[in-house]
Amino acid sequence: MISAEHLRARALITAALRGWFSAQGYLEVHTPTLVSSPAMEEHLEAVAVGRLFLHTSPEFAMKRVLAAGLHRIYQIAPCFREEEAGVHHSREFTLLEWYRAGAGTAELMDEVESLIAAAAQAIGVAPPVFSRIPVPQLLPDTGSPDDWFYRWVSEVEPRLTAPTIVYGYPPWQSALATLRGGLADRFEVYLGGIELANCFAEETDSAVLAARWEASNAARAKAGRPPHPVDRGLLTAIDQMPRCAGIALGLDRLVMALTGAPSIALVQVRPDEPEKTP
Repeated sequence: MISAEHLRARALITAALRGWFSAQGYLEVHTPTLVSSPAMEEHLEAVAVGRLFLHTSPEFAMKRVLAAGLHRIYQIAPCFREEEAGVHHSREFTLLEWYRAGAGTAELMDEVESLIAAAAQAIGVAPPVFSRIPVPQLLPDTGSPDDWFYRWVSEVEPRLTAPTIVYGYPPWQSALATLRGGLADRFEVYLGGIELANCFAEETDSAVLAARWEASNAARAKAGRPPHPVDRGLLTAIDQMPRCAGIALGLDRLVMALTGAPSIALVQVRPDEPEKTP
């Protein structure tokens, strides 16, 4: 289904996002969509194209750009993941991803709130006011990753209907984030009951990431899934990167949250496909 109303709002929001980044001194970059290594995280499934993959996010390539010396960069990119179609999920979607050298998660919390306010104002919506809540206050670490994650998805996320930033995840939820004070130095943004964005204070030790990659692939093998190819070029770039933080925000979901669209299909132009409840 195509909604001209929602697509018009999407265009206004996208223009506002680019204007915000320009005003903040960020450079827009463009990186390849076809890649040899699409992901590191255990549960991400990529779309294969011959011997290559459609990227699940532009993260790996953007970190090469950081290592090359551009220290405030952003990209609005189509991304692809093998996921169930649903009201919040689509096999193809759009990510807004940005990185800032010399910054941590506190600075990017301020930035994402400012950015979302600019997007809201572009379509005449009052900017949301966010609360910031530590993850242990919502769900203490149970010691079992599977149990914790199940309870987070089934018990905690459904309650996050107000604009909320949650931070300080268990260490095994670090992915590509660094650890600080025994917790993963990362946060997620929820708006309109939708998980909207994910931010990391980036790990800059390639040995740490190589070990995590190996552990992730071991878990995939145990589950009968193929390993994610290790991106050696990324690991080289990691050691050359400055201290930085990066965040990925779902553009389709942002439009949904700000317009009240009940389905991601209304804010995209895509072939008709049956939707399944996730």
